Amino acid sequence: MKIGVFASHEGTTLQAVLDACAQQRLSAQVALVISNNSASGALRRARIAHVPTLHVSDTTHPDPTERDHALRDALRGAEVDVVLLAGFMKKLGPSTLDAFAGRILNTHPALLPKFGGPGMFGSHVHRAVLASGDEVSGACVHLVEGEYDTGPVIGQVRVDVARDDTVETLAQRVQAAERELVIDVLQQLTQNRWFLPSVPDTEGP
Repeated sequence: MKIGVFASHEGTTLQAVLDACAQQRLSAQVALVISNNSASGALRRARIAHVPTLHVSDTTHPDPTERDHALRDALRGAEVDVVLLAGFMKKLGPSTLDAFAGRILNTHPALLPKFGGPGMFGSHVHRAVLASGDEVSGACVHLVEGEYDTGPVIGQVRVDVARDDTVETLAQRVQAAERELVIDVLQQLTQNRWFLPSVPDTEGP
């Protein structure tokens, strides 16, 4: 199974996937890493692992339609089976969503539908969890349907919230659990790909 990974920042989840592939814990290959941030750690990690990279952003493609088509065509060119959004801070366009419908996964550091939607990313999520008084947080992997943090959840892991947790300590535990969850879900997909729809063979405009 070939994976295309989108990431905007340091790329720690990407690194977990790369390591799992190298250790043969995951029967897959990262075929392409795309970032909207040319200085992202994700691109650096991919290059170290000799994985093809692509920087696509408002700067490289000011027109949203052209940017959408560039992403779609790059994924097709790399023969990607599954797309993983691992800390990617941009919405995908309709052409990419249509071409890989049912094959785009996103990770979220909370138990959706709580603490999801616009503005709910990174430390904002953990701060909201602590402010709520919830005793349990966690992470999810869900299919992407276009809006932020929508789509069916296909995997989740629970993480207890300690009384003395700070945003930083809770984030560390959730992120560690999230990385393992991503590997587990991807490995399940390599074994049970029957439920994923086929990628259309027809080329779009």
